Amino acid sequence: MAVAVRVIPCLDVDAGRVVKGVNFEGLRDAGDPVELAHRYDNGGADELTFLDVTASSGNRETTFDVVRRTAEEVFIPLTVGGGVRGVAEVDKLLRFGADKASINTAAVARPGVIDEITRHFGSQVLVLSVDARRTRAGDVPTSSGFEVTTHGGRTGTGIDAIEWAKEAADRGVGEILLNSIDADGTKDGFDLELIKKVRAAVNIPIIASGGAGEPAHFPPAVQAGADAVLAASVFHFGPDDMIAQVKAAIRAAGFEVR
Repeated sequence: MAVAVRVIPCLDVDAGRVVKGVNFEGLRDAGDPVELAHRYDNGGADELTFLDVTASSGNRETTFDVVRRTAEEVFIPLTVGGGVRGVAEVDKLLRFGADKASINTAAVARPGVIDEITRHFGSQVLVLSVDARRTRAGDVPTSSGFEVTTHGGRTGTGIDAIEWAKEAADRGVGEILLNSIDADGTKDGFDLELIKKVRAAVNIPIIASGGAGEPAHFPPAVQAGADAVLAASVFHFGPDDMIAQVKAAIRAAGFEVR
């Protein structure tokens, strides 16, 4: 039996506020994270994801406070990413109320950290965030045509995104949050080719992210192989019943939703 598709709003948090831009640039305020989390919990979200977009600045205590306040208000699983470097950060996030931690840059720099975290807490706690973009003229070529980026898509690594997803799965990561840098914030739809390629390479759940602009964009991502769909702008700036609309579209396409 197929597992029901999860619908996940994403809250990009900067200094205690939710922000959203296009291709990770031109950020604008989208509201209070705790208020939005409460709205999405009531609106039928299956999970929530918080990404601290300025974690590298050292402003971590603000995020920990947001996690704590959110965990007190909502009762759906909460994943938190940004600035996670190892066991210590994951432990603190879990203590503040997160259910899962998302890692990106630190894992690219030192893949062994995936093994350390999953041995300590179990695979179900760790989500690998893969910010992938299509290679461009002058980039280091990759066999798949997609490369891993860091720093919000601004820094290319030359690492093949599909091979990296496979390695992380082999190391024990529980899920992959697959974000298309090219599609992020464009509202033109998910990068289906990217989803299909990662789906062919791994057997763990894939959360598709980047590009959703309307309910009709979500079923093709599921058809391409996503186990969950994540979005930000379409929920933050859309009607209050957008989660219900998205679930109805997925259900109408023949997929089970929660």
